[in-house]
Amino acid sequence: MVKIPLWHQKASSRADGIVLWDYHVICIQRKGRDDSPSPHLVWDLDSSLPFPCPLARYVSETIRPDFQTFSEFQRYFRIVHGPVFLRCFASDRRHMKDSVDNWLHQPPLYQPIVAEDGTVHNLNDYFDIRATDAVTGTGADMTNEVFTKKLGVVITESQLEEFFSQIP
Repeated sequence: MVKIPLWHQKASSRADGIVLWDYHVICIQRKGRDDSPSPHLVWDLDSSLPFPCPLARYVSETIRPDFQTFSEFQRYFRIVHGPVFLRCFASDRRHMKDSVDNWLHQPPLYQPIVAEDGTVHNLNDYFDIRATDAVTGTGADMTNEVFTKKLGVVITESQLEEFFSQIP
């Protein structure tokens, strides 16, 4: 499994806060109204940056697009609308156990997450991303897929800020 670097992460023991994640989940919130837009905010529970953090700052300091990585470490983002994600995502926590079913870390106190349709585990569907999954271009079709498809869309690092600037 490929891991990608993110900076300013609380789990790091380094001064720059770098962590190599195999997947990472954040929430990006559109704040303001159409007639009074304000910056999108990133809610990252693992970040040491301000909480929430303006998207431009988060991209600049956490994703660091100026940092050159090998091509196999290209970062992709699966964008799923919050309500769709909450209805469709499921995790029975199997990814938190070793090969003999022992917990790697103490599980959360809340119950495992079950999707609206009864699915008990689909975490792999969300973080299994290939370069060929990334959509090209932008526009209404891509936005519509984010708001309607269970797995949303996959975009490249270079599309991230532009994509959110187009969300109605």
